[in-house]
Amino acid sequence: MSNCAVFLSGGGSNFQALIDRKNSGDLHVDFTVCISNNSKAYGCERARKNGIPVVHLARGRFGSNEEYTARLLEVLSAHSVEMIVCAGYMKIIPAAVVEQYRNKILNIHPALLPSFGGKGMYGKRVHQAVLDHGAKVSGITVHLIDEQYDSGPIVLQECIPVPDTDDAESLAGRVLALEHAHYWRAVEAVAQNRLTITGRRVTGEL
Repeated sequence: MSNCAVFLSGGGSNFQALIDRKNSGDLHVDFTVCISNNSKAYGCERARKNGIPVVHLARGRFGSNEEYTARLLEVLSAHSVEMIVCAGYMKIIPAAVVEQYRNKILNIHPALLPSFGGKGMYGKRVHQAVLDHGAKVSGITVHLIDEQYDSGPIVLQECIPVPDTDDAESLAGRVLALEHAHYWRAVEAVAQNRLTITGRRVTGEL
């Protein structure tokens, strides 16, 4: 069973969905630490309620990027972390962490990458962009994290139609339901080493 860190910045509803899947026996990971740049994030309270240690790590509390990165790697090592799951984490992960956990860091994005991704594309901004472009289909993308925003190899995508009656809020709600239903499948596949990564192509059983 893989030791997993969760990175989050907000409410952590995807984290809760993963905890629920673990408790139901579908997901086989140990959540050994929750790391947040936001000490007031409700996702941290979700962790505490489930006996998961919480560490507040914000770049602004350190004198340099190097000090911050070193502390982050120290925390991951102290909790024997083997993989990382981002659940609404709003900061880019330092390159040294990406390198150490290459192909073991997952993120979920509320659109079909490579469209509607990149720096600043999060939350309802994404859904409004989908609507503004007149897209007829949206969905979710689970991808491996690399050194750029939303650019790592794609592990899983699921789609939903975008009817003319949708607004950003209604679209966001339906996409979030997709996230909760499917994120765990990608996490389980990485935890069980069921994926093969060749360049940007990911193959294997989800």
